Order: sequence, then structure tokens, then C-alpha cells
Amino acid sequence: MLKEISTYLNQVSALALKIPSKNIEELVMIILEAYENGRRVFVFGNGGGSATSSHFVCDLAKGTATPGKPRLKAVSLSDNVPLITAWANDTDYTNTFGEQLRNLVEERDVVVGFSGSGMSPNVINAFRVANKAGAISVLLSGFNGGEAINIVKKSIIVPSEDMQQIEDIHLMLCHIIFRMVRDRIRENEPLQE
Repeated sequence: MLKEISTYLNQVSALALKIPSKNIEELVMIILEAYENGRRVFVFGNGGGSATSSHFVCDLAKGTATPGKPRLKAVSLSDNVPLITAWANDTDYTNTFGEQLRNLVEERDVVVGFSGSGMSPNVINAFRVANKAGAISVLLSGFNGGEAINIVKKSIIVPSEDMQQIEDIHLMLCHIIFRMVRDRIRENEPLQE
């Protein structure tokens, strides 16, 4: 059992080091630009990606709150279960995120989708809606990015086919991105009221 634990931890550690730092920095800059321009960050995913999107938005929306500064506008599209099930039931499951975005997304907003395989039809559909609105679509995925990699404007791909390890790295990336965004918001002088 100890060998299995050690193997898993070593694999995740090695995987984390394969993520290009420039891709992480690029997403931080995209979110900061949205913040500085009063734009919104929409996040979503299925299953584990849904939980990660909720966690990421909690960190972004609350954890970056700084006295004297505007708040970062972050919304998880995975959290409104009645709306998700209404769209899934009345139309098709592929509309669960895209139809929510149609009500809210605007040009230069940021739309972040989690799809371990990059093949989730509802995530892909939401990216299409985002692109049509002029938003910045960002995929966090694994495998080779699947079909979604061909639709989004930016991506961070975890080079693995192990779904649990992909999800581990996604949450770690969210924490890194959140901390960098938070620290840069706090470093600036407070806004004049």
C-alpha cells in the first residue's frame, strides 16, 4: 500500500512540473485584464471539473476581495442545479452551460471550462457561445485537449490520460492562478473613492 501511495504522489509531482509556467502566467494576465476592465470570469465543468469550477470561483470571488478595490466578478455556471437541469431536460444536456452564458457573457469576458478529456459536448458548446460573443475562451484539460483544443483561444493541457491526476493538477493550477491574481490585486494602490 505504501508503494502505491508513493507512486501516485511521484507521478503527480512529475506531472506538475510538465505544465509550462508561461501558460499559467498567461491565464493570470487574462484574468487580471478582465478584472481591471470590470469584465467577468465564468467557470464551469462536469463532474470533478464542476467541483473544481466552484472551488476556483470561491477563491477568485472571495479570496481576492481587497479593501478599497473593486471585486473580481467570478461566476461558476456549475452551481445553479435548477437551471442546469431545466436546460438539460427541456432542450439537451449539451446546452447546460452555453445557454447560461447566452444570458450573461459579453465581449472580453473570460470563459474557463474544465474538461479532462476535452471532449465534453456541453463544455465545447459553451466555448462556441463564448467565442461568438467575443469572450476569451480558456480550456483546462488533459489527454491531448480533445475537440475543445481546436475551439478555444487559450489552453492549459495536463499531459496525462489519468483522469484523477489531471483533476489533481487542475485544482493545483487554480490555486496558483488565484494566489497570483490575489497578490497582484493587493500590490496595487487602493482606488480613490
